[in-house]
Amino acid sequence: MNDSKPSILLVEDDQNFGDVLKSYLEMNDFDITLRSDGEKGKIAFDSGEFDLCIFDVMMPKKDGFTLAKEIREDDKKTPIIFLTAKTMNDDIVKGLKIGADDYITKPFNSEELLLRVQAILKRSQNGGLENEDNRTEFEFGNFTFDFPLRRLIYNNGEKEKESKLSPKEAQLLRLFCLNLNNVLTRSEALTKIWGEDNYFTARSMDVFVTKLRKYLKIDDNIEIVNIHGNGFQLLVKDEE
Repeated sequence: MNDSKPSILLVEDDQNFGDVLKSYLEMNDFDITLRSDGEKGKIAFDSGEFDLCIFDVMMPKKDGFTLAKEIREDDKKTPIIFLTAKTMNDDIVKGLKIGADDYITKPFNSEELLLRVQAILKRSQNGGLENEDNRTEFEFGNFTFDFPLRRLIYNNGEKEKESKLSPKEAQLLRLFCLNLNNVLTRSEALTKIWGEDNYFTARSMDVFVTKLRKYLKIDDNIEIVNIHGNGFQLLVKDEE
C-alpha cells in the first residue's frame, strides 16, 4: 500500500472500462490495483491493504455481491462501492444489506464517482461524525456502549452479552444515544453518516436501523420507534 496515496482495489471485468477508470483515478492521486474478476479480486484483497474497494456487480467466476459478502465476513470496515448496469431496487437493497457504502449505476460521470470516493474516504477517516457533542460512552436501559471500540454490552445482572458493531452501526447508534428519547431526523442521520440525503442512502439507513433493532431487542425496555415522515426515536421505557 502506498503511504502517500489512498489505495483502492478496483475489480471490473470490462478491461477497457477498467483501464480508463484506473487511469482517471490515478490522475486524481489514488493508488489503484485493478483486477478483472471476483476470484482475482479476492486474492488481491487478501494479499494487500486497501482504503476502499470498487466492485462491478456482474463479473465472471465470482460476482461483486459474492466478493463483497466474503470480504465482509472478516472485514466490516473497508468501504465498498458497487458499480452496476442494473437499476433494480432489489439489487440495490441486496448490496446495502451485504454492507456496501455506496452504489453507482452505469453509465456514470467519472467526476461523480470521484466525488463519492472522496466523500466516503473522508467519512471513513473521521468516523463519519462532525465535531459536536464529543461523548463516546453511553449507558441506556441495560446496555453500555463504547463507541471507539464499537462494543455494545447488555447486562441485566443475570445475563451478559457483548456485540461488536460495524463502523456504520456504531455511528448510527451513537447518534441515537446523543438524541436519546428524542427524534433523530432522517436528514440529520443521513447527512452526518452517509454524507447526503437521497433514496439510496435512505434505504441504507433503513437496513442499519433493522440491524440495530436486532441487537437491542434483548432489552424489553428499549425500542427504536418510527416517527412517520420525520425519522426515528431511540426510546427507553421506564427510565428512572
